[in-house]
Order: sequence, then C-alpha cells, then structure tokens
Amino acid sequence: MSSQAARSGAAAATKIRSPKRPAGTLYRGREGMWSWVLHRITGVAIFFFLLVHVLDTAVVRISPEAYNSVINEYKTPLLGLGEIALVAAIGLHALNGLRIILIDFWSAGTRHQRLLFWIVIALWIVLLVGFVPRQLMHIFGGAA
Repeated sequence: MSSQAARSGAAAATKIRSPKRPAGTLYRGREGMWSWVLHRITGVAIFFFLLVHVLDTAVVRISPEAYNSVINEYKTPLLGLGEIALVAAIGLHALNGLRIILIDFWSAGTRHQRLLFWIVIALWIVLLVGFVPRQLMHIFGGAA
C-alpha cells in the first residue's frame, strides 16, 4: 500500500464535521451581548435627541416666539421624565464606551469583560441615584 493511499484512507476515516450550533439563536443572553445591545440602543437614542436638539435650537433663527413655545413644552413633567431617560442613556453609553476601550486596549480586558460590565452597571446606578431624586424634585416642584 502506497503512502498516498494510506493518507487518503486516513483522511476519509477522520471526517471533519461542522461545529454544532445552539438551538434557536446564536445569542446566549450573556453580559457581552446585553452590553452590545444596550450600547446600540443608547447610541441611537442619543443621536435622535441631538438631531431634535439641533432642529429646535435652529427654530430661534426663524421665530423667537416659536422657539419660546418649544422651550415651554420642554418644561412639562413628561419631558422632565424624558430628561431622566436621556441622562440614563448618556451615562450608560459613556461608561460602556470606557469599558469597550478597556477591553480593546488592556491585555486582560477580554478576560475581565464580565466583571467590567457589572462595574459599569454599578457606576451607572450610582450616577442615577445621584441624579434622579434631584430631577424628580425639580420636575414636581420640590426644588427651586
């Protein structure tokens, strides 16, 4: 038996199989996936806020009275609660961005990405605990 025939017989015996895929979805719902999803959602939300902000600020050149009307709409409780959502989105997006930088540029970043995710969540909660009560007092008349 030639060496060529032996190699082709060995190759046929060790058939290469494709890796098994998880049933249903490729996403496992772990910290990395949720971080990715939240980063995209907060990024899009911040983009649309900035778009609206530029447009409403541009109204002042068209009509100062219309601009004042828009600003008065922003003083409603509903939009005050929207400011809480905006600060929450900006805070999470910024902190997660720092996490992504650490993962990319720190040699041990990928090893500690789960821990970094939970650190981001903890810092984000601390940020909101400091901001939300003060904003609620401002919205509902508890502060000047």
